[in-house]
Amino acid sequence: MKKYFNYILSLILILSIPGLSACTDYLDKAPQSDIDPDDAYKNFTNFQGFVEHLYNHIPMIVGYEYHSCWNFGEDEYWEPTEQRLTATQFDQGNFWAWQTAYYSWFKPGGNPNNTDRMQGKGNLWGLSWMAIRKANVGIANLDKLINATTEERNLIEGQLYFFRGWFHLNLMQYWGGLPYIDEELGSNSIFKLPCLTYQETAEKVASDLERAAQLLPVDWDDTAAGKATLGNNNIRINKVMAYAYLGKNLLLAGSPLMNKVSGGNASYHTEYCKRAADAFAQALKICEETKRYELADFSEYTQLFYTYNQSNRIPGLKEAIFYENLSGTADGRFHYNQVNDYRPPSLMNEGIKCYPTANYVDLYGMANGLPIPDITKPDAESGYDPEYPWRDRDPRFYHDIMVDGEKCVLDGSRVGNDPERQYASLYEGGRFRNDPLNPAKSVFTGYMLSKYISKYNNSWEGYRENCIMVLSLMRLADVYLMYAEATTYGYGGPNQKATGYNLTPVDAVNKIRARAGVGPVNDKFTGSTESFMSELRRERAVELAFEGHRFTDLRRWMLLLESPYTLKKAVYFDRGMRDEEVFADPWNARVLNLREEVLHERLFEEKHYWFPFLRDDVNMYAEFEQNPGW
Repeated sequence: MKKYFNYILSLILILSIPGLSACTDYLDKAPQSDIDPDDAYKNFTNFQGFVEHLYNHIPMIVGYEYHSCWNFGEDEYWEPTEQRLTATQFDQGNFWAWQTAYYSWFKPGGNPNNTDRMQGKGNLWGLSWMAIRKANVGIANLDKLINATTEERNLIEGQLYFFRGWFHLNLMQYWGGLPYIDEELGSNSIFKLPCLTYQETAEKVASDLERAAQLLPVDWDDTAAGKATLGNNNIRINKVMAYAYLGKNLLLAGSPLMNKVSGGNASYHTEYCKRAADAFAQALKICEETKRYELADFSEYTQLFYTYNQSNRIPGLKEAIFYENLSGTADGRFHYNQVNDYRPPSLMNEGIKCYPTANYVDLYGMANGLPIPDITKPDAESGYDPEYPWRDRDPRFYHDIMVDGEKCVLDGSRVGNDPERQYASLYEGGRFRNDPLNPAKSVFTGYMLSKYISKYNNSWEGYRENCIMVLSLMRLADVYLMYAEATTYGYGGPNQKATGYNLTPVDAVNKIRARAGVGPVNDKFTGSTESFMSELRRERAVELAFEGHRFTDLRRWMLLLESPYTLKKAVYFDRGMRDEEVFADPWNARVLNLREEVLHERLFEEKHYWFPFLRDDVNMYAEFEQNPGW
């Protein structure tokens, strides 16, 4: 991408200097040295340089600050006394914290050229509106692109329309219906666009994304224009991205919350879901025919989420469709401080501690594909036994979650050959549960995360260094699962198919499960939409765990206010065998007195389905109304 920056960045900086034209009367300058404002748009190279700035406005989520939080469902529990985090503030019902919390990637600021640690890349609100304006400026100047081929014009136009829709969609997920800005507004314009309903806004997003999908290629490497940056086009906006986000936009618009606030009822909107299913089907057919994006083999599952000692290689493989902002270098923006947050003081005596909740871990069912009805009781059908609670579980459980007795320090001499530090001591009374170095930062939930960091992440053996973690905002597994949901409600059940596509919703879920070595959806869940949806929700929770989707899912399903989704729990148990036996085979270890206790209950109201708008914004004019309850 940097190829396009050199000319256009200088041009934009010059054109943005206030009063420049007034200075030309007395500046010494060579003849014809003025830069024509139309130069930014006259050919593909220059116009693409303008478009590159829109990529720079994609939010940075994981590395925007020293500590970053992006999971706001019932999935994680952060150190409860730490008030600088949006996650902690949200748990307390303070959704104003999106704009006021020290650690918030939603912030209203939006200058990508400021001097803070990550140059303002964590400011979703401000950067999105800035990007929307730039997209509109570009669209308004498309007629100036005269020195370009049809392919080049389509590439420019497709990106502009994609970004205009995409940035509106990102805002809508959290704030609901918006004023849709689809024209270039001058500095003296009187801005009085009303807030549209969610579905009205979604229709405008859909129009932009549909247009983008028609114009964009599947792979820039296969275009004449893309040859100039061959091999560096992976994150450029393409047809699959446009269809996938079109489907997501329509699925959200058809979900119970969005349907209700748009004047419908708290159920799925069939037509929106049908349109979503068709869009997802288009994206999936392209992927299956071209192999542009593919599900990773489970042997490489870790590399979807982080890479270690791979020369700063970005994770995601061919499954990642759309990334968070990749500005700067990935090296250091996660392991510099964030990695300290996921281990207790005995392993990492720094950081704001964060651990997966016990109730969320319970969603990881059995390897045979069946859920666990009650973690404290045996279940003959699934084979779950509370005396051996980690035996025969979904393989993703062992990948994502650390349990009692797992080795977390390879060289025992590093910790004075203390088994309570070399092996995870997560039983009641264990060192990690009551860490003498700082009890308030102990593993208060009873589980530790290993999805984004090595199980050997500690202060001594180097596994926290050279760890590159970048969040995929959309990956192919998510598209299969969204297709399953949209088709179920759009086409009348879990055994139907979208037009022109050969997978049923059950097939799509089983495709994701088969990749992980998990049994298929049991027949008892495939006979009705309601029963299938219970397993589909659980599948999304497990496959997309801790990737930032849960909060939006709970809200759009209208479950955010409902128990048990308001609860954050810890697990407690005693070891039922000798320590050495636990260390030798922790996943098959026997435990006694297994139980869970509530650490926190979130007391939410209807208003918590949406973020509040900035007060300054809603006070600009009467047509811009505050979200209800705020």
